[in-house]
Amino acid sequence: MRCIDVALPVPLFRTFTYSVPNGVAWPIAAGSRVLVPFRNRAEIGICLGETAPPEGVKLKAVQAVVDSTPSLPDALLQTARWISDWYAAPLGLTLRSMLPTPLTQAKSPAPVAKTQRVVRIVLELPSLLQREQRFARAKQQRAVYDLLEAQGGVAPLESLRVQANCSAGVITAMAKRGLVEVRDEVMQRDPFAERAGVAPPPNPSAAQRDVIDAILRGDPGRVFLLHGITGSGKTLVYIEVLREVLRTQGRTAIVLVPEIALTSQTVDRFRGAFGDDVAVLHSGLSDGERLDAWQSLRRGERRIAVGARSALFAPLERVGVVIVDEEHESSYKQSETPRYHAREAAIVRARAEGALVVLGSATPSLESWERADRGQAVRLSLPDRAGGAQLPPVQVVDMRVATKDALAVRSPQAPYDPMLSVFSATLLAAIESRLHRGEQSLLLLNRRGFAAFVQCHACGDVQVCPHCSISLTYHRVPEALVCHYCQYQHDMPSVCPQCASDKLQRRGLGTQQVEKLVAERFPEARIARMDVDTTSGKWAHTQILDRVGRGEVDILLGTQMIAKGLDFPNVTLVGVIDADTGLNLPDFRASERTFQLLSQVAGRAGRGPKGGDVVVQTRMPHAHAVQHALTHNFLGFVREELGARRHPAYPPFVHIANVIVSGVHQGATAAAATEAAEWVTQLMKRQGLRDLVLVGPAPCPIDRIKDRWRWHFLLKSSQPKLMTRVARYVAERCPVPKDSELRLVVDRDPVSLL
Repeated sequence: MRCIDVALPVPLFRTFTYSVPNGVAWPIAAGSRVLVPFRNRAEIGICLGETAPPEGVKLKAVQAVVDSTPSLPDALLQTARWISDWYAAPLGLTLRSMLPTPLTQAKSPAPVAKTQRVVRIVLELPSLLQREQRFARAKQQRAVYDLLEAQGGVAPLESLRVQANCSAGVITAMAKRGLVEVRDEVMQRDPFAERAGVAPPPNPSAAQRDVIDAILRGDPGRVFLLHGITGSGKTLVYIEVLREVLRTQGRTAIVLVPEIALTSQTVDRFRGAFGDDVAVLHSGLSDGERLDAWQSLRRGERRIAVGARSALFAPLERVGVVIVDEEHESSYKQSETPRYHAREAAIVRARAEGALVVLGSATPSLESWERADRGQAVRLSLPDRAGGAQLPPVQVVDMRVATKDALAVRSPQAPYDPMLSVFSATLLAAIESRLHRGEQSLLLLNRRGFAAFVQCHACGDVQVCPHCSISLTYHRVPEALVCHYCQYQHDMPSVCPQCASDKLQRRGLGTQQVEKLVAERFPEARIARMDVDTTSGKWAHTQILDRVGRGEVDILLGTQMIAKGLDFPNVTLVGVIDADTGLNLPDFRASERTFQLLSQVAGRAGRGPKGGDVVVQTRMPHAHAVQHALTHNFLGFVREELGARRHPAYPPFVHIANVIVSGVHQGATAAAATEAAEWVTQLMKRQGLRDLVLVGPAPCPIDRIKDRWRWHFLLKSSQPKLMTRVARYVAERCPVPKDSELRLVVDRDPVSLL
């Protein structure tokens, strides 16, 4: 009997054996999709290869082989197995996450390529005399023919008709005369096709060339950590490495970027160098657009995949280099099963492909920095800005002093001006000078909405989400109180629900309020706001950034999405409205994230010949994250932060797994978490696991989200293999009662403990 092993997209840590009946093509290549019966339905699974039939078991039969060639190359299968083991995730769910949605659905029809009517020249008329004779009495046909030739001999029918200002009958007549043919052709849904590429600088500098040569000399599988300050030209290094890998070695490449907001600028730069060799993969595209890009990569029509973390799973063969730009970014961590980190998975895929890995950042993660110290990566440096530009000076303003001074000179009769607590005189003067000189400013506040919360002045009650342990954020446009975790919202009340007082006060600061204050203070300024509320549309990120690039925006205000990757020479001022928003979070990475955010946003200034300045407003000017960002001192920050991570031990000195127990009843959730922690403790005693430490259990810092109560405990170990074994065992076997809708999740290498 012929049998295959199949991984199915179900939350089970096992695979399934199916028989292959006569009439089904054999052999079935590993990585191919197969349609199989599972319980009372049909499922799309992934063939893992031939296997021996189990004894005494009646097997179900494969219904169909969906692929003629494997959807997942061998290197991706190896990567999936590693992700499944390392992150304690079922293999079937891991493999499903690697494919476009239409390819994973058994009930949906097979993906149909989108077609369009095109007109193509079939009769060449090279000489002017031939054309004069052929079109003697058909001037409109001559115009269409010349226009079509100018477009390479082929063009969409409707587009050609509009450009030539002619009826469809003109083109039909040309087809009857044998001049052209009209037919349906597959249409590539490429939303970036119409964007103009940006040509890279003509020649790398000596420092860039040294880095490029060092990377290209690397052995297969070698990892390089490129620490290049903001504006040092890391993108040009990427392009030159890709050029060598594609054109000289004939291989393919993957480029990861952390934010959808950065995709358009990144694609413009890479298309400027490589044209239509670039395909884009990220979650902001429609299913059809992602499918078209995925299939063009699979067919070998395009050789560079650019996108967010899922682009790592592009079905490319012979990958020569994997580049992870802004490798420190937390958005590379997947928040749902499989909870993989794209940076770590990129290293594994590159090893399977025999490819180079380049991890680039101005503020590398401590994990990557320590990896280089251990000799597991080669550290390369670009310590200077390209073209001789200088890093902008950073001025820190203590808002405790600035607000006090502003209030001291205010007239007692004057109404309170909220500007006094939001903007220092230093930052206001800097913005005004840029407006006067026709230069652009960038303002960062990493909190959206208008006010952080609404509080009753009479009784002190704060409006909170009924489904989450979080206060509701006040949004002014449209006016509502909104939960940023579950998206619950309700109208702003006119009186306090507790005491009926009408003295409701909006406290805290958000981007909407800053936008209002800036517009009132500088009415002539053209302002754009970039946060989740203004970028929910498909092309919203790109449209805002394109306006900035064209000089149609004087002040760009936004959250962390504007802090990285943007390159606008006319931005000469960066203002950080409140540097303290992330400093005091109950998370061991809080200082690291704050330093990275401040350093990255500061690097947006001074990228052109006009130079730039940075003003950072804070009420904690002596925090080491702020102090080192002030002097662009990454090495100083690393030394101090690593010292704080040793005792008690946290990454990069140990591996951790955050085990989260959630349920709909508070008491049952607490009891289940306590029992799970005791179960793990007993396991550690039985197995003598001395290099495993359990911390907790305790309520999560945000102890309820979407009506689910949350408790957690941490597992720590310096031995990665031990952590892999224990995390898998806990995820698969830790007993959790079925009542109260209890769930247990193992999140290995978490980027946040909130």
